Amino acid sequence: MTGDLMPSQNSLPFPRGVTTPLGDLNKWVSQKDQHIRQLLIQDIESTTGRRLIVYFTNCDGTDALIDASDDVYLKALLDDCGGVDFDLLLETNGGMTDATEKLCSMLRSIGNSYRVIVPRRAKSNGTVIAISGNIIVMGYASELGPIDPSIGGIPVEFIINDTTGTFNTIDIQTAQTARSQTRKLAKEMLSTGMMAGFTDQELEETIDKIATRNHFHSHGSVMNATEAKSLNLKVEFLQSQDDLWRKIWLLRSLYQTDCESNGYSKIFESSNVNSTLKQT
Repeated sequence: MTGDLMPSQNSLPFPRGVTTPLGDLNKWVSQKDQHIRQLLIQDIESTTGRRLIVYFTNCDGTDALIDASDDVYLKALLDDCGGVDFDLLLETNGGMTDATEKLCSMLRSIGNSYRVIVPRRAKSNGTVIAISGNIIVMGYASELGPIDPSIGGIPVEFIINDTTGTFNTIDIQTAQTARSQTRKLAKEMLSTGMMAGFTDQELEETIDKIATRNHFHSHGSVMNATEAKSLNLKVEFLQSQDDLWRKIWLLRSLYQTDCESNGYSKIFESSNVNSTLKQT
């Protein structure tokens, strides 16, 4: 490669270039983990030609879930996308349906095409966010999961179908409402996104399989890329040796390590924006 095609070392951000950071060096050192992650985000963007935003949850070290405060941090990331196509790297165990509905609305409302990258897991309502995108990018270690809601840890389907008299009328109505909300949101996302053009019957078949216990018998059941494709979800599968996938997996591994080291429950990040949260 000729010198004309290679970026000057003086133009590269530290630590890749020869010029030290401007301003307080101690501050740079204290934020070095963030700077390294954001350099890798820029590398991934250079490969894909798309902006990359990240919503990462420390799924192993905390019980943090999708909640009503997430919209503020997602807005900052979407504002930074500047009206271009983007990728959302997502890791979460799920969370509140009302909050998920808001996040899906925000992702859809800015009018950009977006893919949802799931390196490891996007479970429960995380799967709802994943199916809101145009494509889900997965590898062999990726998993989605059923989206059937629960109340007090009890699947709504069990409450609705109870024949023992354990649950009262209000319990059953609450369960029916929760089920209807989830199914409506999933159908809206699929019918206007990756399953646009499918028949209503085909949509209902997919939703029945992911939103009841008839196909997946546990809320924690694993839906891998192959099964997701069999359910008519649009999936792009990347092999583990693929250079892009190795960069993606390295990035999520950095998030996991940095969350564990610093006590973070969530990180919202792009190449320009950073928000770190700790569980209180």
